[in-house]
Amino acid sequence: MKLRVGFGSCGIAAGGRKVVEKLEAEMKNHGQQVELILTGCIGMCFYEPIVDVIDNNDKVYTYANVTPEKAEEIFNTHILGGKPLEQYIVSTSDKPYPILSKQVRIALKNCGIINPENLDDYLAKDGYKALAKVIKEMTPEGVIEEVKVSGLRGRGGAGFPTWFKWNAANKSKGDIKYVVCNADEGDPGAFMDRSVLEGDPHALLEGMAICGYAIGAREGHIYCRAEYPLAIKRLEIAISEAKKKNLLGDNIMGTGFSFDMHIKKGAGAFVCGEETALIASLEGERGMPRLKPPFPAQSGFWAKPTNINNVETFANVPWILFNGGKAYAAYGTEKSKGTKVFALAGKIKNGGLVEVPMGMKLREVIYDIGGGIANDKDFKAVQMGGPSGGCIPKELLDTPVDYDSITKTGAIMGSGGMIVMDEDTCMVDMARFFLDFTCKESCGKCIYCRIGTKRMLEILERITAGQGREGDIEKLQELAVSVKDGSLCGLGQTAPNPVLTTIRYFRHEYEAHIRDKKCPAKICKPLLTYTINADACKGCTLCAKKCAVQAITGKPKQLHVIDQALCTKCGNCATVCRFNAVGIE
Repeated sequence: MKLRVGFGSCGIAAGGRKVVEKLEAEMKNHGQQVELILTGCIGMCFYEPIVDVIDNNDKVYTYANVTPEKAEEIFNTHILGGKPLEQYIVSTSDKPYPILSKQVRIALKNCGIINPENLDDYLAKDGYKALAKVIKEMTPEGVIEEVKVSGLRGRGGAGFPTWFKWNAANKSKGDIKYVVCNADEGDPGAFMDRSVLEGDPHALLEGMAICGYAIGAREGHIYCRAEYPLAIKRLEIAISEAKKKNLLGDNIMGTGFSFDMHIKKGAGAFVCGEETALIASLEGERGMPRLKPPFPAQSGFWAKPTNINNVETFANVPWILFNGGKAYAAYGTEKSKGTKVFALAGKIKNGGLVEVPMGMKLREVIYDIGGGIANDKDFKAVQMGGPSGGCIPKELLDTPVDYDSITKTGAIMGSGGMIVMDEDTCMVDMARFFLDFTCKESCGKCIYCRIGTKRMLEILERITAGQGREGDIEKLQELAVSVKDGSLCGLGQTAPNPVLTTIRYFRHEYEAHIRDKKCPAKICKPLLTYTINADACKGCTLCAKKCAVQAITGKPKQLHVIDQALCTKCGNCATVCRFNAVGIE
């Protein structure tokens, strides 16, 4: 038998380290040698720590939310006794959990399955066979054509045809060329690239090496944010192992093709997700975008022809070259081929990572795979594309998840973040949150981005503070157009999207904040009023005792009253009241 433990960032954060220690202790105590595999995130983050028991017939039993106590029980009953603990099992290889059964896993095919720190595990899953096929049997132009047939578009946000960028770099003249991976995942709520790096780093390395062969580059650079220490550690191990087996480095597999790899730790600036800003940071300069053309394919890293793709894009490449471009293009829609990885976050039951064919409806992703809204509340909207994206409302839940359909809603596909919001979300406050993020992350180069986003944020802050004025909505729309038109890079050009989409679909909430001085979602504190219901109040005095500013008065067993002039709207009274006597308006 084998034991496999989810040991990505989510698994470790949920207590996976203690589970592993307990399993190791049990093996030592019983003198039982069981292969213990530490793997990455399989996507079911809400179930971590996850422990798989793999029997001698390769049947997998998946245990969820495992504690050290459960781990001891699993070891003694299942490993030693041979009896699965049905009460803890959430899926088996015969009956997979629904979040996995509706997926098509290509970029994530090895995540949560193999040991990312063991090259032999990757090789056993046909690892580096695509690279061998490419450098031994194909021309660079043939590789690019296969990528073209696949219809793969950049998964970093813009959705630009991958083959076109590769072809442009291939055609550019120069003895020195570079392949750069953008692993600077900066969207709040996004963790797609991190999971690939932690769970299957060799897929990225192989994809980059194939790109290097296709464009004529001998060197690759991975720009990864320093906040991903586990991802960086596993990348370093993977690069070292690949070099030892002559899968990277000089004269790979004796073919004459050489390709070396380097890692650059980024400081976590959101603007460095833009390719020219990334290149500047990679060169040791401040991460600021520059005018294009020239494009990186002509003059990129150190002014040499450079191809830049993100982690997910490169992770798809080995599968495409091994199985053929037509096999990949069989998934998805006419203009959006293949699969897409999404990070489900926010008010959703099954938060985690999913990979689905392009064209699947939002409703299926959120309800069939994501399990629906947490606490069975009503769905309100989903933010797609991160701070640069937009909010898609309930009435558009049947929108297909593809580039063109998502763009029509006013949002963007982005790198794949899906932040789900329920009925208790204030859409004005949500727009304020995202604009605050992009305002702070602006590099400051463009006046419209630097100052325009600041003016928009000030208006939103006024509105959520109960100081909104007639004409504020129109001012926001006017500023949004100016910021979009006057900004150099994608950060400024898309920063107004959350504001524009919330005004488009939730204008009534803006109007309620401005005209009625009310927050329909009861989130914006300055617009709330706490009152005590005379029929429900029992005079228990608990609310008065918990009020830090003594705004509540009343005698025991008599009606209590809140002095609105003193009330700080902290909400403690509503939290502690056992009779639901405190109302919020």
